Amino acid sequence: MTRDARSGTDASRGAFSLDTTVPDASSEGFDNFRRGWEEHVGDGFPLPNISRATIGDFRVRTRAAKVHDVAITDVHGVSAIRTDGRLGEVEDQVRMWVVRRGAWALGGGPERHEGTVSAGQFLLRHVGRPSHFETAPSTTARVVVLPATVLGPLLGNRTVTGSADSPEVRLLVAHTTMIHTVLADLGQDGAQAARGALVELAKAVASHGFDDEEPRLAPALAQAAKDLAERRLTDPDLSATTLAREFNVSVRTMQRAFAAGEESVTAYIRRRRLEEARRALGLSSGRPSVSELAAHWQFADSSHFIRAFKRRYGQTPTEYIRSARSETS
Repeated sequence: MTRDARSGTDASRGAFSLDTTVPDASSEGFDNFRRGWEEHVGDGFPLPNISRATIGDFRVRTRAAKVHDVAITDVHGVSAIRTDGRLGEVEDQVRMWVVRRGAWALGGGPERHEGTVSAGQFLLRHVGRPSHFETAPSTTARVVVLPATVLGPLLGNRTVTGSADSPEVRLLVAHTTMIHTVLADLGQDGAQAARGALVELAKAVASHGFDDEEPRLAPALAQAAKDLAERRLTDPDLSATTLAREFNVSVRTMQRAFAAGEESVTAYIRRRRLEEARRALGLSSGRPSVSELAAHWQFADSSHFIRAFKRRYGQTPTEYIRSARSETS
């Protein structure tokens, strides 16, 4: 078992991660998870009653973070997870489930089945009372708990569902990922800003659109665009225009979001393509030729690729290969 627990600078923040999918970890896996949750996240977000079958076979990789009245939990379950037993008292929260793989069923039993969030889908709703849930084996999901005081009136009795790849959901997921990454280093003002941006993004999901002039959302937009660009680095049409189209924003808004990080969209794409090309040049076997790399990473020709590579790394690709060989010999 591996475990990494961190606590914020005060009780309003906390985070922990746990992996019980490794050998010999699941025997005490749930107990470790419960302790981590109660210590770092549980204040305001109590755990539901978990079934004995789940406790006995708790093979899950998870991480959780709390920022004031917001909680974010990533679940990668090899085994199924199911609640049972007595439900708690009335709870007044807004919850969002984003499922990438598997399925997350809400409600307990066929008579009280409230719906299933399938792979590639999300569900956002105001929760007025506790309910059971069950996940299928090999489910990957992110669950976000949000303040009902702000989002409840916007949602009313609606349940908002749709594609997990919608622009608004991509932005929210990117922002929650950033919170997981930087929470331990955030000061009080930074934590409050991160929480505020997350609430604004949840509003965007509820209303199927976001204010692209809202400055707090620029980091989330840039990160979501980078996540998408990473999957499309070999696409010849990848550009600020195509990324802006994917997120329903203007090219100017996309460029402004990247500029906050002191790197333009074009510079980011070029840098990442060169980094991937350099990685390929370092392979000990199956190394592509310079012309193949230039074509694969969408450089106009070998000459353009060689010049860009030398500007970036101070060496031509051939010189880089020679220096790499000398270092390993």
